Amino acid sequence: MSEPGGEGWCQSGNPTSVFAYEGHQGPEEGGMKNEGEMRKGEEEGQGKEEDEDYDSPPERQIVVGICSMMKKSKSKPMTQIMERLCKFEYITVVIFPEEVILNEPVDKWPLCDCLVSFHSKGFPLDKAVEYANLRNPLLINDLNMQYYIQDRREVYRILQEEGIDLPRYAVLTRDPDRPEECNLVEGEDHVEVNGEVFPKPFVEKPVCAEDHNVYIYYPTSAGGGSQRLFRKIGSRSSVYSPESCVRKTGSYIYEEFMPTDGTDVKVYTVGPDYAHAEARKSPALDGKVERDSEGKEIRYPVMLTAMEKLVARKVCLAFKQTVCGFDLLRANGHSFVCDVNGFSFVKNSMKYYDDCAKVLGNMVMRELAPQFHIPWSIPMEAEDIPIVPTTSGTMMELRCVIAIIRHGDRTPKQKMKMEVRHPLFFELFEKYGGYKSGKLKLKKPKQLQEVLDIARLLLAELGQHTDCEIEEKKGKLEQLKTVLEMYGHFSGINRKVQLTYLPNGQPKASSEEEEGPKEGPSLLLVLKWGGELTPAGRVQAEELGRAFRCMYPGGQGDYAGFPGCGLLRLHSTYRHDLKIYASDEGRVQMTAAAFAKGLLALEGELTPILVQMVKSANMNGMLDSDSESLTDCQQRVKARLHEIMQKDQDFTEADYQKLAPTGSPSLVNSMKIIGNPVRTCDQVYALIQRLTSQIRKRLEDPKSADLQLYHSETLELMLQRWSKLERDFRNKSGRYDISKIPDIYDCVKYDTQHNATLGLEDTLELFRLSRALADIVIPQEYGINKPEKMDIAQAYCLPLMKKIQLDLQRTHEDEAVNKLHPLYSRGVMSPGRHVRTRLYFTSESHVHSLLSIFRYGGLLDEVKDQQWKQAMDYLSAVSELNYMTQIVIMLYEDNNKDPGSEERFHVELHFSPGVKSCEDEENVPLGFGFRPASAENQEKQTNQGSLEDLSQDEPDRALPLSELISIRRSPMIRNRKTGSMEVLSETSPSSSKGASYRLFPSCSRQSPEIKPTGLGSLCSGLFSASVLGVSSSAPNLRDYVRTHHRKPPLSPGLPFGDGFEGCSMVPSIYPLETLHNSLSLKQVDEFLNAVCEDSSDAHAKTMKALSVLFDTSSQGYGQAHTYPPPKALSSSETPVRPPTHPLCLSSGPPSTVSSAGPSSPTSVNPSNPAINFSFSE
Repeated sequence: MSEPGGEGWCQSGNPTSVFAYEGHQGPEEGGMKNEGEMRKGEEEGQGKEEDEDYDSPPERQIVVGICSMMKKSKSKPMTQIMERLCKFEYITVVIFPEEVILNEPVDKWPLCDCLVSFHSKGFPLDKAVEYANLRNPLLINDLNMQYYIQDRREVYRILQEEGIDLPRYAVLTRDPDRPEECNLVEGEDHVEVNGEVFPKPFVEKPVCAEDHNVYIYYPTSAGGGSQRLFRKIGSRSSVYSPESCVRKTGSYIYEEFMPTDGTDVKVYTVGPDYAHAEARKSPALDGKVERDSEGKEIRYPVMLTAMEKLVARKVCLAFKQTVCGFDLLRANGHSFVCDVNGFSFVKNSMKYYDDCAKVLGNMVMRELAPQFHIPWSIPMEAEDIPIVPTTSGTMMELRCVIAIIRHGDRTPKQKMKMEVRHPLFFELFEKYGGYKSGKLKLKKPKQLQEVLDIARLLLAELGQHTDCEIEEKKGKLEQLKTVLEMYGHFSGINRKVQLTYLPNGQPKASSEEEEGPKEGPSLLLVLKWGGELTPAGRVQAEELGRAFRCMYPGGQGDYAGFPGCGLLRLHSTYRHDLKIYASDEGRVQMTAAAFAKGLLALEGELTPILVQMVKSANMNGMLDSDSESLTDCQQRVKARLHEIMQKDQDFTEADYQKLAPTGSPSLVNSMKIIGNPVRTCDQVYALIQRLTSQIRKRLEDPKSADLQLYHSETLELMLQRWSKLERDFRNKSGRYDISKIPDIYDCVKYDTQHNATLGLEDTLELFRLSRALADIVIPQEYGINKPEKMDIAQAYCLPLMKKIQLDLQRTHEDEAVNKLHPLYSRGVMSPGRHVRTRLYFTSESHVHSLLSIFRYGGLLDEVKDQQWKQAMDYLSAVSELNYMTQIVIMLYEDNNKDPGSEERFHVELHFSPGVKSCEDEENVPLGFGFRPASAENQEKQTNQGSLEDLSQDEPDRALPLSELISIRRSPMIRNRKTGSMEVLSETSPSSSKGASYRLFPSCSRQSPEIKPTGLGSLCSGLFSASVLGVSSSAPNLRDYVRTHHRKPPLSPGLPFGDGFEGCSMVPSIYPLETLHNSLSLKQVDEFLNAVCEDSSDAHAKTMKALSVLFDTSSQGYGQAHTYPPPKALSSSETPVRPPTHPLCLSSGPPSTVSSAGPSSPTSVNPSNPAINFSFSE
């Protein structure tokens, strides 16, 4: 190899074509070294000149050549790393100019001893290979392997050979010479590629790695369509498309989609022993690229597990690329490699630049120093000292938030039953395997289409021959057809048909049916429709998600002064371990997705969020209830309810004892309103008849006949809804079917809220009466006395209780989550903090049952515990667990307490009855606020600091107090008389001595500037502020809304055409009330243990399902990670008290909600409904 000297070569070669990073400036480079380096260079230069005078040979320099396109070789990371590389005494860096690479033959290229060369768009890789063969330099990245990296098929083949986990995949090659590799069968919800079946969601990648147009296809059950990913353009990296069919030209890899909870991990190796990893928001989530103030994509360094480090080593060696980037997907507790990019550097990490230059320099010296006779030994350094972050101060740290939430506002649920005997139905039943279990659920569009085809065929036959052998009733077939044709397209979320095999036909159920039962087997067809999440329900869920952020500590730096951004910061810096679970009902899943959208500030459609963030597969009944299979206890309870409600006389004292043995005020009030149940049912029936006749009149009137009602319902459909209730509620003998009461209440609640513009008379009276009936029937269906309530609750909730218990025990770190890397995370104060959030979205039955368990399971003794007694009084006054009801459990850790002590972990229990109902204002039960100060800890209010002492956290600067006040003191607050007092109560320590204020005593009237719309009122606060027990640390949501939403936050998916479908009618949600704020983890754990064991005797069936969940660690939980055994809790413990001290003002905005009492005083006081704000203000 020729001997290019350091400076000497520059003079003898072609000086214009070389940029040598030397002490002096290259022709096109500014001086890159600092002054010390420059001086060192000059001294070396002088030394060399002296050497030359004495004719001793100059010291040999190792030349590192950079051969790549100019855009890459002059990029900031390359410049930073090469500057650092030049600090090695014996290394000189030479950049090959782009025009030389493209236009000169390789023998004219500069000489070098070590070559850093890599392919990018337009780079002549063939010439680089030719150069390497000619000069034989040390290659940092192998050049021949770079041909393979350009073909995804080859990348996957190599990964597979190395035994590296990758998603299951198949290759579709559209090549006329290889027809056997091009077998594609496309179904509605899957594709079959060369015999391999991929159900949606799946990923479609072009085989050429340079083509970044990767598509993800979603199942119809989640809304269908596809997400199209592409190279970042501005702030977008993907876009949602309604197109559901795969591409028909070109060759692709099809692979299964990995549920990663919305994050991708990018790994950067420098040699086999060094890997840096960064996480970023997955481009498939909402396609918006998160950028920082300098316009760079926001990424955070995360820790790799031992297995992942091994994978990085394997990738680096298998592809022979020292500097190599690849993508990891963390899903189901495993890590899968889905892409290898070859040469790439981390951007904007000084620590990485230092590390990379050091590793590369050492590598070059280790390989080349011996043959150049350069004296050099590998420096020993204390690499990777593990940094263990600690939290200072006596504040408790939020460790875990568990919330069980009911779905949002929905259309009325409807169902129709009919007995069918036609052979076509039996064929369908057999086709989908109905005979295996005797039951069949049809939800897929293709299946529903088949049912519709049968209905159309039978109706056509009936139309031609009235006397033909079709036994199915014409009216019911017509209804079946109408419902299935309803939306013009099938989406699995809307409708389902259930078929049940009846070996001897259906027994005669009610006097409606004229003829006796027929002989022989039949099928019971149950058609269910409606019950979809409304646009209002979406808005409620998204707003609640937004408000929910305020439960979390933090909110410094870029987020200072914006309440609720502590969570976004925790989440974006990968210190938030979030899992969202939902039952398999469409409305529940969509609520979960909308909530996630608000919680994490995502944009765009719900489908991609649903597919990536919400887990609902194989939950083994944790959140689903099979309403068809009621327990014996429930059957008995229903029978007793029916019996009591059928008496044609006023309720007697004995009836009160029978129906409300718990003496709950909400029940007693409803019974008083009703008086005589049969008379009340008569009134309700008469009101329904009046209502249907009014709708019929409207239909006959040409002006209103084709009126569009809320959520694209028509008067025709509304009439069908009510006529069916009219028919079913009262049977021929005049007895009432009490089980229809919830449906009547459901329908009238929907119409008073969404279709009030129709101006139908008497709907409010119907609402009042059916509500009183429903307030008895609905809660009492879950048990009348305490033992029944517990029995039924355990049948519903056992798997969920077990899961909650595990969530609370497993707050100690586990390997599978994305953890922030403490060495690299500048500007993140406590990189070790990890908050776990588990959100469970479910239906009414689970919320009722879970609340019953907390109320009647013996968690605390009401006699001994005053706070619990108040909480129980409050709960028994709540009549309805409406949409978006929340039960929230928060776990805190006090790091100053002995890890074994009972005071180490502290649990709080909060509750909100969900959405406000139309007429709720006058009889709202009042709770005691969010985190009221309990009597015994008032004397301890001395130093309520924030969890992180923000003053030390330079990049995350805290606000001075004056600014804090000015943020709160907005024009909106000045509109009100109590504005200034409000700011005081929020900030002055003197006002937080546990005194009890009702807020806004003076302003029950609405100020003229403020227009009431339902939308903003939700953000009046997640927390109840009925008592200013201790100072308010939770932020003022309303100001946040005012500054953040100049226009109402409507998601693009919602139709604007019809006035956003009544968005002005989105009712607000009751704030959270604290049920208890000083439980110890040990108390809660023992309580959950007792409840679960107690029910295990009675419910062997449930336990069998659970053993599948929790014993088979190999399968994990649903799609989540596997669980290690719960940590045993020590028993020498005393109850924990929450730290309640006045707001410590020096440390800026409080960073944890644990510290403090009720939240923002701007929360609407329930007694003060008038204060509603619209977002536009």
